[in-house]
Amino acid sequence: MSKGMLVVFSAPSGCGKDTVFKEISKLRDDVVESVSATTRMPREGEVDGVNYFFVTENEFKNMIDSGGLLEFNNYNGCYYGTPVKGINDAVEQGKVCFLIIDVNGAEKIKELYPDCLSIFLLPPSIEELEKRLRVRDSDGEDIIKSRLDIAMVELSYKDKYDYQVVNDDLYECVDNINKILSAELEKRG
Repeated sequence: MSKGMLVVFSAPSGCGKDTVFKEISKLRDDVVESVSATTRMPREGEVDGVNYFFVTENEFKNMIDSGGLLEFNNYNGCYYGTPVKGINDAVEQGKVCFLIIDVNGAEKIKELYPDCLSIFLLPPSIEELEKRLRVRDSDGEDIIKSRLDIAMVELSYKDKYDYQVVNDDLYECVDNINKILSAELEKRG
């Protein structure tokens, strides 16, 4: 069995990270997602242990203290982190393990795993990003403004990634990422 690969996958909120990942995982049976822990409340339809491990702030701090997180960050007032458990096993089992994380977490992961692949998902435009955040209808005006401000900072990190892919047409975006994954796995043999 060939060794898998760790993929750091980042994008501003509203760019479609989760949707793109779901479509890639339908195409490839070697793709798995590292499930992050968060202190934010679940959105409608999200399942604990599948979308995130939803934990209290105290539980999150205990994970930090016990060395259970590779990285963690506070985003928009909520903690997010990457549990250590599972990532190395997935790669050793030949899986393409996606870490869907913000730019700060990505920097830390790239230091710990210098051979990881990094992909930054871009919106077609800032205007389209704002439209997507508003259509989502899960956040108030103050949260949308905050997410857009954070997005501007995150976009300044895009050149630090191995690949940048624009999510304008979902299926074209997924096809491009699928080609990147296949080429990188072939290179790594």
